Amino acid sequence: MTTEQTSQEHKKTGLDSSLVLASASPRRRELLGQIGLSPTIMIADIDENPQKHEKPQPYAVRMASEKVLKVRNQNADAVNKFILAGDTVVARGQRILPKTEDEASARTCLALLSGRRHRVYGGIALISPDGHLRTRLVTSMVRFRTLTPDDIDSYIATGEWQGKAGGYAIQGMAAIFVQQISGSYSNIVGFSLFDVAAMLGGQGFDVMHMPDMI
Repeated sequence: MTTEQTSQEHKKTGLDSSLVLASASPRRRELLGQIGLSPTIMIADIDENPQKHEKPQPYAVRMASEKVLKVRNQNADAVNKFILAGDTVVARGQRILPKTEDEASARTCLALLSGRRHRVYGGIALISPDGHLRTRLVTSMVRFRTLTPDDIDSYIATGEWQGKAGGYAIQGMAAIFVQQISGSYSNIVGFSLFDVAAMLGGQGFDVMHMPDMI
């Protein structure tokens, strides 16, 4: 079925084609706004603790999936809409770095990332109005220069690390630490916009008429 046929089918069945973002993240909301999308925000309160021995790749996809499923199951207004969620996981090897809530954990993360490469995994989940769940995993590589104690102290003072996966926000002052990026920059911020647009477009949601991205 083509994108146009899918869109027509949604109209025929009376399904609502509006978009819900299952996230409280202002970064993801801003990224979607960058490509002209203004979703309704419905926050999914889930347990974000990794399971025992869980690897970062499946963890990122599981978190995104649980967010969209919880929003759909608990909000009647979301049932006939596209529901989108993402989760960002920073990992050193197979070690999942936390979303830092205190200075000690932020310092630990920055020390682990100093002078090394790490991966940022972006889990994306989309439930279309027909109830079908689709997921993707996007991987970006980031290399930090070696950080001095003064570098870490100065970054901690900015407060940008609060609630950030791996203890940093690449769109902020931490950009001066980044020597190299491989892969999607927007994935590191919160969403791979290419992949979000491709997933939505593949289900008939008109994102700037981009059927070639399916």
